Amino acid sequence: MVSDNSKKIILDLCGGTGSWSKPYKDAGYDVRVITLPEHDVLNYEPPQNVYGILAAPTCTMFSLARTTAKTPRDFDEGMALVEACLQIIWQCRKHGKLQFWALENPMGLLRQFLGRPPHTFNPIDYGDRHTKRTDLWGFYNVPKKKPVELTEEELARMSINNRELPELPADYILPANFTRQAARRSMTPQGFAEAFYKANK
Repeated sequence: MVSDNSKKIILDLCGGTGSWSKPYKDAGYDVRVITLPEHDVLNYEPPQNVYGILAAPTCTMFSLARTTAKTPRDFDEGMALVEACLQIIWQCRKHGKLQFWALENPMGLLRQFLGRPPHTFNPIDYGDRHTKRTDLWGFYNVPKKKPVELTEEELARMSINNRELPELPADYILPANFTRQAARRSMTPQGFAEAFYKANK
């Protein structure tokens, strides 16, 4: 028997291409991708009775790879998105029966603000053929791992940050000051997205 998920609202905050919420959309959930340029989490008012929230605020200011000598960090700018996501989560839980929420960021300085996350993963833990240690805070069921080993060629490409990138969805609108390369790099790995969905329906 196929479940009717059409009334279960999933908010995909700072969702970019919607790759994290895609398994929910494919399963018939009411998925709402709240992302620039169409929507801004800084002034977004969530609906009533949200079922689940996925949040992926921009990691730019928290990235360990950022060269601060040329481009200084602006923690106010970085935390504004994090705080906006958390405020939406709080509102949805306060006014409804939020079943789960998760906030992800590549492992970096956001730990100094939110503490150590309950779960950190690599895409290879879920069958995706690249590495990128990612932290996951929130209230959710930890997805079951299905790890793979990379080939020597894939490891070599990882070492020079030259992995094969996924294609952007045809209907994706690129925000201002964001390159196609950056958008492709930031897409949630589909193996992880599927595993998260299976653990948090």
